[in-house]
Amino acid sequence: MKYTYLGTTGIEVSRLCLGTMTFGRESDAETSRAVFDRAVDAGVNFFDCANVYASGESERLLGQFLRGRRDQCIVTSKCGFASGEGPRNHRGLSRRHIMQAIDASLARLGTDYLDLYFAHYFDAQTPVEEILRAMDDLVSAGKIRHFGVSNWSAWQIMKALGLSHFRGWNRIACVQPMYNLVKRQAEVEILPMTASEGLGAITYSPLGGGLLTGKHRFDRRPEGSRLATNEMYGRRYGDIRLFETAEKFQGLAEEKHMHCATLAVAWVAKNPAITAPIIGARNLEQLEPVLAAGAFDMDPELYQTITAFSETPPPATDRSEER
Repeated sequence: MKYTYLGTTGIEVSRLCLGTMTFGRESDAETSRAVFDRAVDAGVNFFDCANVYASGESERLLGQFLRGRRDQCIVTSKCGFASGEGPRNHRGLSRRHIMQAIDASLARLGTDYLDLYFAHYFDAQTPVEEILRAMDDLVSAGKIRHFGVSNWSAWQIMKALGLSHFRGWNRIACVQPMYNLVKRQAEVEILPMTASEGLGAITYSPLGGGLLTGKHRFDRRPEGSRLATNEMYGRRYGDIRLFETAEKFQGLAEEKHMHCATLAVAWVAKNPAITAPIIGARNLEQLEPVLAAGAFDMDPELYQTITAFSETPPPATDRSEER
């Protein structure tokens, strides 16, 4: 396993981050433990979670697995999405909800601090200043070491960085956008911004919801797969052009005698602005090929070949002729 620093935090993390969304949901406790242990054995020290994963069960299981090695692991969680029924106070990024959510997450995880705490989405109903001040107070209280944002746009992040600088508050340390071969919007502004501002970037969905595993066709999707059963994933990856890209990618993987999942994760990790792709697995069989990406050195020629399979998004100014 290779390691790198998380932005300018000085924290050294593995080049792969294990996402735990399947813990307690698609994977029972025994299988989740096996996945965690195998990742640790492979050198992974970076684990991503959220309070809404499996209604908190993912955090509870991760907390059990961390016992005895918490200090060796870098742990994240998130808040923002609805974590209960009733009025809006069970969701969002108000100071009230952030303060409640962190205490609940720490209790489930069985730890007194998080290395990184994410705002899970951009809450347009709450002033950015309120979100930043709450996060700054959590750092001061020792409940979190750093904080980040997930699913925020570049302008929202830059606004937050400016406010933090002006107020003298702790700043965003890491961002978490979606990024894979068929969803490359982050290349336009988010990833250049992270490189410019010294932010960490851990990206989710490197396999495109399973599209880039080589198992799917536009008119044939494996029974039980996310693309077949999850309406959100079906919409996100429903365009036939994405399937055409995936088929080209699968052909190259077969030519190289490589697992599609290994190649897809390695392609994401090759981007110099990315700290670590977030990998996940329902079982050990799914885990092995994505773990293999941590030891694979992708040469520039192969990277460019794969990149050419999908359309490069236009620049933010839409003046590509001046490049």
